[in-house]
Amino acid sequence: MRTLSLISLALILMTSPAPCQSQGGGQRGPRTLLPRDREIALARSAAPAAVSDSATIFVLGELEYVVAVRGTNGNACYVSRDWLESLEPHCFDAEGAATVMAMAMHRVAKLHQGQSIAEADREVADGIASGRFRLPRRPAMSYMMSAAQRLVSDDGRAVGRWQPHLMIYYPYLTAADLGLGATADLSTAIVVDPGKPLANIMIVLKEFVQPGGAAASP
Repeated sequence: MRTLSLISLALILMTSPAPCQSQGGGQRGPRTLLPRDREIALARSAAPAAVSDSATIFVLGELEYVVAVRGTNGNACYVSRDWLESLEPHCFDAEGAATVMAMAMHRVAKLHQGQSIAEADREVADGIASGRFRLPRRPAMSYMMSAAQRLVSDDGRAVGRWQPHLMIYYPYLTAADLGLGATADLSTAIVVDPGKPLANIMIVLKEFVQPGGAAASP
């Protein structure tokens, strides 16, 4: 299952000379806004306390994500909302926050405002072309370890939570670059979106993080 924000297909648009429609996942329409304290707790639960306790926390407002807590360690966390009912807590290191997270938050905000998937994806692609957004310049770390994940599959089915995992974004990486076979093996690592701008190494972990900081077995 792909649990990362589905913006990689939008990024492919930047290499296409003609307009085309993204097939990325998601859903247009206003998301139900969460109580700020709850959303902050959900965002922090994406990563262990050592990562998230001093991170900058973003929450979704009427139009877009806004800073709720200004952090000090360079990390940043938010709750992605690709679908109307999904809750996808993520934390990123500084490079990931400046790149992958910035694009993902913008995409969700545009869907939240009522734009179509194609329109939101085009805005991200145009933002890359103009320099507003950029791809990671070094491997960028993302944490998705929250026990409170509420995920939706690419075909729109609610699937609850998946497994806690890390994603290390490395543009255009392939499985062959890491000496991995063509068949995905979650006991080691897999490369998601190989050869694409937001290619990443996914590593499945053993323990979730509960909102509030307590770890829990899956």
